[in-house]
Amino acid sequence: MSAGQRKLRPQHAPKTPHEDPKFLQSTPARPLRILAEYTHPLVQLKKEGIGDTIVMFGSARIEARETAQARYTRLKNEKTSKLSAAEHSKHTAALRQAKSALEMSRYYEEARALSYKITTWALTLGPRPRRFVICSGGGPGIMEAANRGAYEAGGKSIGLSIELPHEQYANAYISPELSFNFHYFFMRKLWFAQIAKALIVFPGGFGTMDELWEMMTLLQTGKLPKHNIILIYGRKYWDEVLNFRAMVRYGTIDEGEHKLLKFADTVDEAFDHIRSGLEKYHMEVDPFLQAY
Repeated sequence: MSAGQRKLRPQHAPKTPHEDPKFLQSTPARPLRILAEYTHPLVQLKKEGIGDTIVMFGSARIEARETAQARYTRLKNEKTSKLSAAEHSKHTAALRQAKSALEMSRYYEEARALSYKITTWALTLGPRPRRFVICSGGGPGIMEAANRGAYEAGGKSIGLSIELPHEQYANAYISPELSFNFHYFFMRKLWFAQIAKALIVFPGGFGTMDELWEMMTLLQTGKLPKHNIILIYGRKYWDEVLNFRAMVRYGTIDEGEHKLLKFADTVDEAFDHIRSGLEKYHMEVDPFLQAY
């Protein structure tokens, strides 16, 4: 070593890539993040012995009856005689919305009751694997009602939450060990579909329709088994929002494709569709249902 040359000291090795947050959040690491959103639920579902699921979709904005009733009662009892014209108009609109929310709250309670009924039945089929576990999108509204019904029945349930700028959070009734959070919508969709035996669709908006069309297309094209069930709940709402029969008349779907859909207006009717449908197609090949 020449005179005056500084002796270099050994340096710490850099973090390995999987321990480097900056790398993991980078664009090149996107495939790793996608793979993690497949692998983590796979490991956890296997650990918890989940055999298959029944997925319940619906609006995040439909409230429990007690919540909707409390707001409607408060607004209805407010004194309006001293309000300005603008304030009175605003109050009238709020009261109208509160009344609509109270009417729609029936779907929260019916989703909750249906989930309870399905879970109670599924618990009789044994714990290994756990059959027909309720799975929701993890958030509020109908999703919460689905997880709540399963919780009240003493069963586990799954929540597949998604990172959104507003509105989304994991509701309190999801089994903590089966609560998942996704960044990528398409990975969340995969887990909705991959082990589902039935899809129950309550009234909802864009998100609900997105999932409905996805599942219908997968069923139509044979990417899901033909014996999977899609059940549309609430004819009054869906008949006004969508006209499936018109699609048959115009020839954009055929009668057989329309028959892929089942419809129900009551908890008992929906449960009978689900139970009889699953038993019909699984009894001969499914030892768990044979035992039942």
